[in-house]
Amino acid sequence: MTATPAALEFVQLLAAEHGPVLFHQSGGCCDGSSPMCYPQSEFILGDRDVRLGEVGGAPVYIGSDQFELWRHTQLILDVVPGRGGMFSLDNGRERRFLTRGRVFSEAELAALEG
Repeated sequence: MTATPAALEFVQLLAAEHGPVLFHQSGGCCDGSSPMCYPQSEFILGDRDVRLGEVGGAPVYIGSDQFELWRHTQLILDVVPGRGGMFSLDNGRERRFLTRGRVFSEAELAALEG
């Protein structure tokens, strides 16, 4: 998982206001590619959540079923105009997080599976 400079700046702003945060990549039909941002102390991880890494010091998780579909994809956290998910910390700020993706190259996949 990587992040754009704009996303890293937004993560730092939210962490300054709310304390340590984490992301959970939505797999729902309504949120689509919207990662949800929560205070770490208020989100309970499930047994099937997979940790993708960190962005700006914030851990990023995804459900295992969604991970299986996206495991060959480099996920990139970005920020775009709009409203965040109803329970996400980016809601009501007129900008929201968005996950973009690109398929890993064969060399990147080999390094990951290494």
